[in-house]
Amino acid sequence: MIKITWLGTASIRIEAAGERILFDPFVQLTGGENPNCFADFEKDELIFITHGHLDHLMDVPAFLDPQGGAEATVYCGSVACGTLARMAEDTGNVVEIKPGDEISIGGVTVRVHEGKHAVPGLRMTLAALFSPRNLRYVRNALALLWLNRRFPEKGQTYLYELRAEGRTVLVMGSLGLQENADYPVGADLLILPYQGCPDLEEEVLRIIRRLKPARVMLDHFDDAFPPVSRSVDTRGLYRLLKTNAPKLHVIKPTAGKTVTL
Repeated sequence: MIKITWLGTASIRIEAAGERILFDPFVQLTGGENPNCFADFEKDELIFITHGHLDHLMDVPAFLDPQGGAEATVYCGSVACGTLARMAEDTGNVVEIKPGDEISIGGVTVRVHEGKHAVPGLRMTLAALFSPRNLRYVRNALALLWLNRRFPEKGQTYLYELRAEGRTVLVMGSLGLQENADYPVGADLLILPYQGCPDLEEEVLRIIRRLKPARVMLDHFDDAFPPVSRSVDTRGLYRLLKTNAPKLHVIKPTAGKTVTL
């Protein structure tokens, strides 16, 4: 049995074959929809990062601090590795990985695929810049403006294929796929970030038709770092899939509640 727990934003914990693997840990900012803290992640010792944006990487240096009692092994691409090298005193436990790599951890295998970051478009960008919520969360807005430059993605987003106990789980870092990449088809579960592009519903349908998963679990749909983020209404997606993929089981998880596969 594989256990999957969504911890808000894109933070996913997968427990399988006696192993415990965490993806993209992030402590939500003040006003976040699913407030959490570092203590929620402190027992996690194996961490995979999908890309270098702040809501995926910002809190990782805390896991590399042996003086604080947290000394995890972190797997990430070269861009995220470079960011961590600038932020953390000790990066001896940071492992640089690339598409095509396969990491064996006990009875779990994680294969790295090249992903693609969603593009928000001009309308979404302007809406965030001129949102009245900037006044309500002015401290967050100023911090995010400063932090954003320190956490580049630079076109390097990964998709992870996790295999354990005869099952396959795909973990997407952002809502996009490379046109010519050879992705695994028919996974038992696709974990899919539902945020970041103007045509969310149509993009999800394109991805589902391409990857053909048996089940889909949404993440990254919550308001985690206001005022830039927002809570995404998923009702339109359910209506679209009811017509176009009626047999597909779609899970909208509750933060902290475990789903079994």
